[in-house]
Formats: sequence, structure tokens, C-alpha cells
Amino acid sequence: MIIPSIDIADGSTVQLVGGKDHALDAGDPRPIAERFGLVGEIAVIDLDAARGIGSNKELIKDLLSIAPCRVGGGIRDVETAIEWLDAGARKVILGTAATPEILRELPRDRVIAALDAEHDDIVVEGWTKATGLKIEDRIDELRDLVGGFLVTFVELEGRMGGLPEERVRALAARAGDARMTVAGGVRTPDDIAMADAAGADSQVGMALYTGAFSLAEGFSAPLKSDRPDGLYPTVVTDERGVSLGLVYSSDESIAEALRTKRGVYHSRSRGGLWVKGETSGDTQELLSIAPDCDRDALRFTVRQAGGGFCHTGTHTCFGNQTGLAALERTIASRLADAPEGSYTRRLLDDPALLRAKLLEEAGELIGADTPEDAVWEAADVIYFALVAAMQRGASLAEIETMLDGRTRKVTRRPGDAKPNKISGGSR
Repeated sequence: MIIPSIDIADGSTVQLVGGKDHALDAGDPRPIAERFGLVGEIAVIDLDAARGIGSNKELIKDLLSIAPCRVGGGIRDVETAIEWLDAGARKVILGTAATPEILRELPRDRVIAALDAEHDDIVVEGWTKATGLKIEDRIDELRDLVGGFLVTFVELEGRMGGLPEERVRALAARAGDARMTVAGGVRTPDDIAMADAAGADSQVGMALYTGAFSLAEGFSAPLKSDRPDGLYPTVVTDERGVSLGLVYSSDESIAEALRTKRGVYHSRSRGGLWVKGETSGDTQELLSIAPDCDRDALRFTVRQAGGGFCHTGTHTCFGNQTGLAALERTIASRLADAPEGSYTRRLLDDPALLRAKLLEEAGELIGADTPEDAVWEAADVIYFALVAAMQRGASLAEIETMLDGRTRKVTRRPGDAKPNKISGGSR
């Protein structure tokens, strides 16, 4: 699939030809990351750090909160790599520092080894120094220590001359279970489709910035349909991954969805585009699009507004939500207009009561002796905790995102209790 690339120099998005000649400046990378992140991971490269002439660290940390990022440029030791992983990078890209000694200290599935090569010879130090090593030499050395490789064809970088098909196929096969990403030379969506068929992703910069093809065209290139109408079955989910329903997409609807950042699909009954909520008001904000493993089905992740997704008025086409999702919707409705005399209204109007109940139920959960008691008390704790969080503007999806982010941290906190926090402060 496509991996859109953002190269940053002096706080701005740039594109270089051959790693040297400044070709264009696309400005602030934040809105670019917001757009590119709709199709999955993006590659963010700090050119200043890579060349040892500065750093764009704080700017890149902003991007980590906008889109799923793999980060590279100037990562030369274990500590820096872990710092980026702890900050939220999905993966780190190591070049010169991709040595067995360093890689053994890092989680394999979170590391990509950058193999920059000019006419198949590995080059380092900003592509200025030849090493005498071949790409295959480095793949064989590092294959069992990294989750992926980024091979940049330096002589093609920024020139949009097309990917070397035979080399892409050979290198992807050589990498084994380490996922190959290729960069340098991508000219058309066909390059992306070819690489994907070979088992490699395509990192794309210049072609997107110059308008050679669109983000939608690059994303759709590897997709295939086994239907006579050429449509792609599309599962629509909310932010928490709960399925809202099944629809169908076309290349045209995908392009419109990415352009407008809305839930846009293909209407089989009417033909043409169907913009969800255009008449009902139950609109969708598009958060991301992802293909399945066979590239013949899609998942749209959306933020659903209004009464719900289904035309019958339920939140999903499989009925109303249950569990935590249903509880969140109930609390949200109470926050907007809790009836007088309701328990939720009492909790909202009396912060001391909410605090006391949350502490009380937490204590009862700790004292539970049986599975049944633990379930009962845990349900109480979750209810009161969610009321407290939502009253302060947090959502269940944001809480889950925080938990997901913590699982990706490499550095673990000791988790010791904080004195006097439960009792409410110092005596």
C-alpha cells in the first residue's frame, strides 16, 4: 500500500531531488499529516537531524498526535529510538545505527532499517559516503532483527522515473517476513500496485506533492474487486471499532471521501455517490480508510453524528449498541439534558457525591471475594469513572486510545502508589 512521506527541514515540508537539490516547499506539515493519515501510517523524516544540522523534534511530536507515524532521521542510538517509540511513533527508522548491537535492544516489530542505495551500493551520512555493501548484504544481516526495511533508490529519488520492478520483487522476497517498503522513483499508481503485489509498500513524496497522482489514486491502486460491478464491500465502524453496517465503495466514492473527510459511499440502488447524512443529518466524519489483507474489502472508521447509522433509527444496522458504548450514549444524553431527580443528575450537580461514590465502589471492588461480586463492583466503578471523565469532556474512544498508546510504550513506569491521592490530599 501507499506510505505517504513528509520530509521536514527547518520546520517545513520539503522535497529534494537525489537527496540534495531543493525541489519544492509544501509548508506546514500538520495539515498534510492530517490528510495523509486518513490512509494509514505516514513516514516522517527529520532531514535536519539526519544531516546533523538541527532538529524538528517538537514539530514531529505534534504530528504524532495527528496521524500514525513512522519516524526517521537522526536516530543513532537506543535511547533516541526508545524516546520516539515512547512519544507515540508506531515505528522508528534507523539508518547508520541499524546495527545488530543496537537492534537487539529494541522491539523488532517497531523497527525499520533504512537501506539507502545508489545503484545498489549502500550509502550513508546523508547519501554522501559509499560503504561498499550491497542491499542484499544488509538484508541478510538484519532480517531477523527488524520488522521491516526501507530501501531508497537514491539515483531515482525525487525524479519520478518509476520503480525498478525486478529489483522490488527480488528485494521483497529476500526480506522474508520483514515487510519491505521501497522509495525513490514512484511515478504512477501502477508502481504502487506492482510493489504491493510483490509484497512491498511504496513510500511516496514527490508524486503526491506535484500532483502526478492523488492520494486516493495511490491508495486505490492495489485494490481489486471480485464483483461484476467492480465495487468494494466496505465495513463501517465507529472510533472504537464497533461495526455500524455494511456498504459499498468505488474508486470515485473513495476519492470523494478522502477529499471531503466524510462518509461517502456508492449507492447500489440509485447509482453514483451516497454522502451519508446529506438528507438525514446523521453525518459521518471520516477518520481513516484501511484495506483488508486481500485488498478486496475496506474498513471506514468514522465519527457518527446524529441518531445513528441505520435508516431505521438505530445506531448500527445490527441494532442498538450494548455494553460500554450504550452506557456512554446514555451518559452523554444525561449530560445534555439529565432529568431532575435522576441519579446521573444528582452526580452531576454534586461533585462531592460523585467523588465519594467512585472511591467507595473502588474500595468495594478491591474487597470483592467472588467473580460475581467483582463483576458487580467493577460495573459500578466503570459507571462512576465514565461519568466523571465525560463530565470533564473526555470520551470512551479517547480513553481507549490512551490505553492503546500505553501498550506501545517501551519504557514502563514503576506504577507505585501516590501518597494521599486516594484520601484526597495531605492531612
